[in-house]
Amino acid sequence: MTESYQVTIVRYGTRETVRSDVYLNHHLYAEPDGPIGMDYFFWVLRNSSRTIVVDTGFSAVGGARRRRTTLIEPVDAFDALGIDRSAGPPVVITHAHYDHIGNVGLFPSSPLTIAAAEYEFWTGPYADRTLVHHSVEDAEILGLRQAHSDGRLRMFADSAEVAPGVRVTRVGGHTPGQSVVTVNTTDGVVLLASDSVHYYEELERSMPFTQVADVIAMYAAFERIRGQLDSGEVRHLVTGHDPDTLSRFTPVTDGALAGLAATIGEES
Repeated sequence: MTESYQVTIVRYGTRETVRSDVYLNHHLYAEPDGPIGMDYFFWVLRNSSRTIVVDTGFSAVGGARRRRTTLIEPVDAFDALGIDRSAGPPVVITHAHYDHIGNVGLFPSSPLTIAAAEYEFWTGPYADRTLVHHSVEDAEILGLRQAHSDGRLRMFADSAEVAPGVRVTRVGGHTPGQSVVTVNTTDGVVLLASDSVHYYEELERSMPFTQVADVIAMYAAFERIRGQLDSGEVRHLVTGHDPDTLSRFTPVTDGALAGLAATIGEES
């Protein structure tokens, strides 16, 4: 039988910005600019057999360089969740931006799963160009290179099973290898959209995010995800940065993550 997991969504950071800084060519929508929040998340999948980490948040250096507000240090959140980092739990990297791989070094023996297109881009000839380079930290990309040299980097072309009941799929758009993760839970299939969908409004109104490698691929990802939701293939959508995310799921109400996390499904 396919395994099921409990998904924990951890909100570790936040910032305030404006809509024109979030939506590509916002002026074309003929609506006023205005404030909008942006939250930062990572995700943990657990059952009685295994723990899987999806992205690792921004580092202290990466967050400070961009003046992001840290609500809880990711290392403290991982510890609060009781994750044995020394045991090398699998880590899925949805893409290599600073706010998604900033703490991969906390998992020095973990296998890392990433789309080949993502790794090849950030280690290729165009990674240093201004419009894309500002979203990464060179030391963190070097860490991916080292993981590759160590034989810990698992790359896939289009889709890969991370474990029974967990699949990662490249959709592109935001970055060349932007990926999503689908997870079986006791409350149906959850799609961790990461930055293929930063905001629920982004999907509902087909409004691409301002940072995009391939706008047509981003539109196609929107269509794909909408189709999965409409067909019932996916029951729950978890976005990459929407401040409304936690309110849609079961809140964590005690411990260090009270008010900073929510869950979907039960551990099995």
